[in-house]
Formats: sequence, C-alpha cells, structure tokens
Amino acid sequence: MGMDLEYGPGPAPAPAPAGPRLHRRILEEMGRRIGETYRYDTLLWRSALAGLWIICFLAFTIVMLGIPTGFGIPADIALAAAAGTIVLALAGNILAVLLALTGLRIPRLFAGCIITVLGIILLILYYSNLELEAAAFVAVLVTLLGTLAGLAFGLLRSRRIAMGFLLAAMLTLSPLALASGGQEETQVTGTTSLKGNVVQLAAGNPGLPGPYAYHSFTYASGLDLHRTEYGEEADLLSSTVDASAYIKKWPKLRSLIWGFNQTSLPLNGRVWMPDGEGPYPLILMVHGNHMMEDYSDGGYDYLGKLLASRGFIAVSLDQNFLNYSAWSGIPDNDFKVRAWMILKHLEQLENYSKQTGNPFYQKIDFTQTALLGHSRGGQAVAMAADAGRWFKGDSLLAVTRKFHITSVIALAPTDKPIDGQQARLSDVNYLTLQGARDGDVHDFYGDRQYIRSSYSRGSTAFKSSLYIADANHSQFNSDWGLLDQSLPTGLFLSRSGIMNDEEQRQIAKVYVSAFLETTLNGNNVYTGLFRDYRTGLEWLPHTSYYSRYQSGGFRQVVNFDEDRDKNTAGRGSTAEGQGLKWTEELAKDRESKSKGTYGLVLERTALEDAEAAYTIHLQNDAVNNAALAGAAGISFSMSNLKENTSAEGEGTSLPPGIEIGLTDSNHITARLPLADVMEILPLPRTWFTLTPWLEERISDNKYGDLSEAVFQTYELPFERFQKEETAFDPAKITGITFYLEEAGDKIMLDDVGFYDDDGNE
Repeated sequence: MGMDLEYGPGPAPAPAPAGPRLHRRILEEMGRRIGETYRYDTLLWRSALAGLWIICFLAFTIVMLGIPTGFGIPADIALAAAAGTIVLALAGNILAVLLALTGLRIPRLFAGCIITVLGIILLILYYSNLELEAAAFVAVLVTLLGTLAGLAFGLLRSRRIAMGFLLAAMLTLSPLALASGGQEETQVTGTTSLKGNVVQLAAGNPGLPGPYAYHSFTYASGLDLHRTEYGEEADLLSSTVDASAYIKKWPKLRSLIWGFNQTSLPLNGRVWMPDGEGPYPLILMVHGNHMMEDYSDGGYDYLGKLLASRGFIAVSLDQNFLNYSAWSGIPDNDFKVRAWMILKHLEQLENYSKQTGNPFYQKIDFTQTALLGHSRGGQAVAMAADAGRWFKGDSLLAVTRKFHITSVIALAPTDKPIDGQQARLSDVNYLTLQGARDGDVHDFYGDRQYIRSSYSRGSTAFKSSLYIADANHSQFNSDWGLLDQSLPTGLFLSRSGIMNDEEQRQIAKVYVSAFLETTLNGNNVYTGLFRDYRTGLEWLPHTSYYSRYQSGGFRQVVNFDEDRDKNTAGRGSTAEGQGLKWTEELAKDRESKSKGTYGLVLERTALEDAEAAYTIHLQNDAVNNAALAGAAGISFSMSNLKENTSAEGEGTSLPPGIEIGLTDSNHITARLPLADVMEILPLPRTWFTLTPWLEERISDNKYGDLSEAVFQTYELPFERFQKEETAFDPAKITGITFYLEEAGDKIMLDDVGFYDDDGNE
C-alpha cells in the first residue's frame, strides 16, 4: 500500500521566552545609543568645550593656589591642569554616555561637561565655607560664563563669524555693565582733620631709615629641605628643640615634608643687625598662621631693615612648620608652642652672645627686649611676655629673667583663651594695630589685650591702640598678598576701599619704629603720637584713625567695671542723669561677644530744647584729691554709637554733639565742646564681601555686624576749660558732666579720669 508524503516547513517552533528577547533588544538599543553618543557633538559643540575646559582648569588652579603642595606655583598649576583635564574628560564622557542612553537629541558630550563643571564648582565653593544657596548661584553663573565663552569660540571656528563676534562682545561688555550698575559703597569712614590746634611733632619721620649701616644674615639648623638660607647656606648653626611635651600629634606627612617632627623643631631666624660695637636693643618678630607651604617669615623684611637702620637688632622667627596645611593639618597646641618657641630663640641668642667671634657676641642689650607679632604671632608675643602663666614648671622661664621684655607689639592679633587663660601684661609697654577691613581677624581682638594690660601708679610704661579704617589683615606681611582669606574664598572678599599695601606698611613702620624709639631708646619726643595720632598725620596715609592711650600716670575716676549699679561711679563717687537713657553694658565686638570690659552707654531721650546730661559727683576725699594733684586735664575713652536714621544715610553713623562740663567746689562750671578739641568720627562700617547678600552666606555669617565698639581716647587740658571760664579752679573739681546736645546722640564711655602733666599722663 502506498503513502503520500508532504514536505514543508513543518510545525512552527515554540516561541522563545519573551524575557530574553526583550533583554536582547534592550541591549541592542543601548549599544546603538552608546555608539551614537557623540552624534550631535558637531564641530561647533566640540570647539565650545574649550570654554568649559578653561573654567575647569581655572577652578582647579584656584584651589591649588589656596592649598599649595610646597613644590612651587608652576608645579601646582601643572597639577591643576592635569587634574582638571582628567576629571572633565572622565566625568564628561560618562555623563555623555548616560545622556545618550536617555535618547535626548542634544550635544551630549558638551552637556555632560557642563554638568561636570557645574558640579566641580559647586563642591569647591561649598567646601570653601559658602552656603549651598550661594555656592549654587555662583556655580551656575561661572558655568554659564564658560558655556557662552565656549560657544563664541565654537561659532568662530565653525565660520559663523558674525554670531561669534556678537557673543564675544556681549561677554566682554557684560562685566562693565555690572560694574557700573553695582552696589554703591556703603562703608563710611569719616575724615580725619586737625581740629583743636594740633601741632605736628617736632621730630623726624620714624618711618624713614635711620643713620646706622647694617647687615643681614640667618641662623638655622642647617638641615632645611626647602630653603637654602636655613639649610646649607645658613650663616650660623642653631640647636633643635624638643616640643613633645606640648605637641602630641604630628602627622607623618608633615615629617616627610619637613624632615623632622616635634622632637626636633629648628630654631631658624632672619637677622638684621646694625654695624658697630653695640650693644643694641633686641626685637623678635613672629608671623602668624598662614598656609605652611607659603612661607611667612620673610614678610617683615621691611620692618627688619628699618629697625636695623635705627639701631635695633631685628630677628624674624621661622615658625612656618607650626602653620596650617591642607595636606597635614596643624599641630595641636600650636598657640602655646608659638610662645614657647619665642623663649627658645631668646635662649639661643643668649648662648650666641657669649661666643667670641659670633656676630651676636656682646651685641645684645638684654635690658631692652621687644616682641612683635602678627595675627597668631600677635597673641604669642603677649603670651611669651606673660610666660609664667603657661610654662610655670619649665626651666625655660630662666631666660625671661635674663631678657627684660620691655615692650610688646601686636599687629591684628588673635585672642583665644589657651588652657582657659589669657595674657595679662603688667608694666609692659603694649601697642596694637588693627584694620577695620580685616577679613581674617575681623574683630578688634587687640583691644581685649589692651584692656588686660595694667600699670602701676607712676610707671613710665604705657599702652596704645590704633584702629585703621581702611587697613586689612594680610598687608602687614609683604608676602601674604592682598587677600585675607585663602583661595577660593578670598575671591569673594571686597577690595573696595582697602588702602594700598605700601601705605598700610607705612603705618606699621611709623608706629612700630616710634613705639620702639620711645620705649626702648627713651626718645620721648614720639610719645605724643600715641596720645594723639593727629600729631603724626604728615607721616601717615589718608584714612580715618581711632586711637587709645593710657600710662602709669593715669588717675582713674571710673571704668564702670566695679559693679552693675549705674548710680555709682567708683571711688565712692555717685552719678546721675537727666534727659537720657544711661546703662552700664558690655563693650561688644562684631559678633556681639564681650571685649572683657563694661562701658556706660548714654542715649539722648530729651526733647529738642531740653538738656540731656550725665554727671559724676566726685567724693571729696583724699583719694580723689590725690587724683587731681598735678593733673593736666581730663581723659576718657568714648565710642560713637550714633546712627544716621535718615532715608539717604540709613545704616551709617554720625558724629554726636558732645560737650564736657567741669564743676569746681565753688559751683563754677566750665563747658567745652568736644569737637573743638578733636573731631568725633563716625565708626567704620564694613562690608567684607562683594555684596551684602553674600556676606550673610559665607562662613556661617562670621563677619557679624558692620561695626563694633571702637574707642577713641580724648585728653582735654584744664587750660582749655579755663579759657571758657576764667574763674574755674581745676584743683577743686567736684563734678564731671557729659552733655548730649543733639537728637539721636548715643555714646559709650570708659576709663574716665585725669592725666599727668609730666609727659606721661
């Protein structure tokens, strides 16, 4: 039997599972999309990447300049270029692939690089103490700038000349438009004048070189790995010192960089020494905390040369190895060790002075020693002058008995409690200088040390402070540049209104030199500069100054620290007020923290024609009679708190209308307008950043208020009161009255008393 066979495809195979087929299609699609990642990145967009690369390179360069490696600027810039290029290439391409997978029809590499640059800048700014809101705003703005600059280049390269030039022109002109329409200057400093018939000092400018020839050299361990002047080219070899009793943490990376640890810290110094036999007074100069890799000790060369030419041995100490590094942090206990190292240098110099043939042999006048410090160094020198407070059990204290530390100078110092204590100077001359535009140590911390410095009755030592309206922090050191914060944060600080760096250092030269001439050489012709800065204005650049002065000749009536009873005024005296609000309050800094003293705040509340007055009734006893004996006039410190409430001047300050009245036991009162003796300046009010909006969003609003309680010392001679009222008898004063004559007048008083007629107080 036959059978027909049919040949054909046969039954259809069972369908493949849906899952694997879908996965395959997805993978195929992903592969296709990845393969087309750069499809839309045409010549224009690829060329436009140049703008983003430049922004990325600049961002990394700014970061590296703010956290230097120590291998030099060229190496840091090369590292920034390499890092910026690698990060941009890797992140940009990864993001381009991710964007390709979304199927978006955009130039993906260009878009990926935009996102990368935006993220880089955002992270850099956020970790540079800008709040997220501010960091995001700046990051978007800078990224947009790079994007548009790149597009302009891309248009030009792709032969779209007109559009390219137009965009380039817009980018070029836009900063000019922003500048012309920017925020008006809101910082009011006032104008210093010579009211009161002030006579300029009949003396030579102390800021100019003196008659001495001098030479310079270094002493060092001879083992420095980075600086030949402290290495093989050191002129004198010094000891190393073991600070392990104070420093417990010293990172290995720091040891690798320096070649030593806390057990063998070097004693390195730059010396400027007058030629001749000597002996000469000694001045040690100490820098503050700066980037460790950006050396600081050479920045006081301008002072070293000046002082040596005027007969002083000046030494700038190297403490760079105690400074902060972004790579290895900062040693613990650095404040205390900075002061300890100063004493170790004195010990080394004493040893040198005993060695025949040594440049220091019999050249040092041990009875006349001064310490000068800047920033943390400014606090360290005060600590060294009060060393027993921290180093009681250290044999090093013996050196303080050999060297008589006569004077201390602090440039924009810090004032941090160390081991719960702060330096208190007794019968040691003290000078502090501070800029109102200091974007680093923005509070007047030197004022606190001024307050904590005291003098025995009749002591010839004195203290003085100078607050400079347009000075900043870094310009006291010629190597620290113009910015008070490291990059990139420093870019957001305003330079508007800050004086020229040479002008700021001129102020330092005048005051430091005059102070040392007075306190070490006994050249009292310069004393007037510290009593009244106006006597030396021809030596100083134009700005506003606020100064304080007090010596062992000051006879205190009241300083408002004795109790919280506003009706008392020290020494058993009483007080009363009318037509005003009067309270004893803490003097505060920009951050509303105490300066360590109370003052009396007087605020006029009287109607227009009514009198507003605060009177101290002196107790007629032996104490107050002794205070008046031989006195030449009345002295007090005052801070101007009067604000301008007018629409056009809101937020600024105005000079108040203050008169001083002295009443004798015969009830005769002589009144003198304070402005006739010295102009009452408005307080400086400083915006530290480029805009007020940014000020509130940087470093947790660290800058606080626009101003703080800054005092000016006023000395009013009795003879001026006698010209107003010839019958007035200054030997029989029973009352001191402060009259507030104008609406809105508000002041803070401190240190009311009498000053001597013997050239001190």
